[in-house]
Amino acid sequence: MDYVQAGTLQIAKPFYDFIVQEAAPGTGVEPKHFWSALERIVREFGPRNAALLRKRDTLQAAIDQWHRDRPGQPHDAAAYKQFLLNIGYLLPESESDGPDFQITTENVDPEIAAIAGPQLVVPVTNARYAVNAVNARWGSLYDALYGTDVVDEDQGAEKGEAYNPVRGARVMAGAAAFLDRAVPLAAGRHADVVRYMVAPSPSTPEGRTLVALLEDGSRQGLIRPEQFVGFFGPLNQDDEPKSVILRNHGLHLELRIDRTHHIGRENKAGVCDVVLEAALTTILDFEDSVAVVDAEDKTGAFRNLLGLLKGDLTAKFSKGGRFVERRMHEDRSFTAPDGTELRLPGRSLMLVRNVGLLMTTDIVLDDQGREIFEGILDGLTTALISLHDLRASADNPWRNSRHGSVYIVKPKQHGPEEVQFTRDLFAAIEGTLDLTHNALKIGIMDEERRTTLNLKECIRVARERVIFINTGFLDRTGDEIHTSMEAGPMVRKNDMRSEPWMTAYENWNVDMGLAAGLSGKAQIGKGMWAKPDKMKEMVEAKIGHPLSGANCAWVPSPTAAVLHASHYHQVDVFAQQRELMGKPRATLDDLLRLPLLGDKRPTPEEIEEELANNAQSILGYVVRWVNQGVGCSKVPDISDVGLMEDRATLRISSQHMANWLRHGICTRDQILAVLRRMADVVDRQNATDPQYQPMGPNHDQSIAFQAARDLILLGREQPSGYTEPILHARRKEVKAETH
Repeated sequence: MDYVQAGTLQIAKPFYDFIVQEAAPGTGVEPKHFWSALERIVREFGPRNAALLRKRDTLQAAIDQWHRDRPGQPHDAAAYKQFLLNIGYLLPESESDGPDFQITTENVDPEIAAIAGPQLVVPVTNARYAVNAVNARWGSLYDALYGTDVVDEDQGAEKGEAYNPVRGARVMAGAAAFLDRAVPLAAGRHADVVRYMVAPSPSTPEGRTLVALLEDGSRQGLIRPEQFVGFFGPLNQDDEPKSVILRNHGLHLELRIDRTHHIGRENKAGVCDVVLEAALTTILDFEDSVAVVDAEDKTGAFRNLLGLLKGDLTAKFSKGGRFVERRMHEDRSFTAPDGTELRLPGRSLMLVRNVGLLMTTDIVLDDQGREIFEGILDGLTTALISLHDLRASADNPWRNSRHGSVYIVKPKQHGPEEVQFTRDLFAAIEGTLDLTHNALKIGIMDEERRTTLNLKECIRVARERVIFINTGFLDRTGDEIHTSMEAGPMVRKNDMRSEPWMTAYENWNVDMGLAAGLSGKAQIGKGMWAKPDKMKEMVEAKIGHPLSGANCAWVPSPTAAVLHASHYHQVDVFAQQRELMGKPRATLDDLLRLPLLGDKRPTPEEIEEELANNAQSILGYVVRWVNQGVGCSKVPDISDVGLMEDRATLRISSQHMANWLRHGICTRDQILAVLRRMADVVDRQNATDPQYQPMGPNHDQSIAFQAARDLILLGREQPSGYTEPILHARRKEVKAETH
């Protein structure tokens, strides 16, 4: 790699050129100042980062030894809890459970603080996906129902290649039923409306109200007239509006009216679509969903972030035999009932997920020629690029944060000390780039065991900056397994969801967030729906997230965002949070219950089934990551059902197999045999992909197969069970071979 000297640092040339030629111009920050700032921050925070990683290792070694010293003994929960207190893994209750406080985060955009709704996570490396995600602020309910399994295909309602009016009628009926729940008429049903009109308001001079003409000739307004907030089209009530904007629980929805449209012709009221405000926020991901291993990859990721924040990122691709260019949507303008302009955002509010504390990068070498910590580079570069948004004029149509904030989600932090490190790092970045104090906000991902147990103190440390906490089942389970690796064999992977610690974890996160005053100021989030093709199942299950008190939850696609948005029309999340406040539903003792198999050992058939499922999942994801640089994709499971996979899914599967190997539930030979067998299955599943590189027949010669094997056989040795060190090393091997 070619490097450019900047002070005592060596900067990889692609990244150096990007900062100098693209990122810095227009920010008011000279490149020379940026490099000197990076030099100072690396010198100050690099040693602190390293010390925190050493503490992780020290605590893990102590926990491992505690379990090794008690082979075959029943688990003593009280002694274990005291041990964790003694070593500093668990803070004393006087610190972790008191005194009470309220977060004081300021200048937070309403999409985070005041409105509940879906959240997308998208790999920032894929421009097409990123633009799609940001544009998913609005989405068609008609399309979401028509194109998924939410609407059954029986009795002539099949999707087919051409438009099916039978299916279309079901979709319109389903959408009308949704409107009855979200924006009900004073009397009658939306399905019986033959005309929507914007009429003079009898109570407000020169104001307008929405009137619906029903089949029986009656005219009805809304039960709550204030839900009508805008329209587009003529002011004359005898002419139909082209669109009507309604609002429920802070979310907007639009009735599009066009009787000449092939859908509108079939609707009594001429409604050709119902468009929902869907993905309120989108996390632009530099972490679990990407495969970024060198300067070329990282520079491309930052270039996409720059384009997204400046509003000029485009994606060009071929679709259906024609050339398509995707651009970011502009804001939307309507007429409010009082005649003024109603301007609504056209794009999701963007958050950025930086990497955690573990990995170093050779993009920048310090004064000793050592790689610097990647998270430090991420923080400073994200802040520099965000200046294009923060210092844009108020009337800039591409503004992201209208309140002058930068939202950085920080993953894989272990406990309050690491959150403190992030807080101090952000303060140093603000100082060196002349940013407003607390402009850099922190999203705390509650996905590591030490963070969960000490969550209240983690929030307290970041109380002036925190805008987000969430649960993540997969990473959290991976850390649960790794932390207690020596305690004994774990329950089967799918049984983890019904373990007492898991229920406690999901409830504890909400309880701690509400107690710390996050309601109305920050997001309390829930994790991903991993089955992008099972939307009917998602609609039935994921309403549990707003009912649990979470004001955002992750979804795998823009279509899923539209469908999940309907849940936030059914549930007033902030009212739900008020109901839950002061009603703790989880205890520390429940969180500390280990998910061990105990005396109930699986049968040989169950062992083989578990190994095969885990191995197939690992291989299906790793082969694309290592060979093609795909960090997140829909991977067929062993039954050919597509599941969204990222490094979190890989972590739990590899740690689970490593745990069973450690405790003799299976053998090394069994694992190698099932890996070879499942590699052939994965090769078959990807046979139609022209870019796919098979792992067989010589599996041991495949770098991807070697990576999957090492993730299991060396799983106990990986720091916190993370997959990044092995994945990065193997991906670099492949790139070296192909360049």
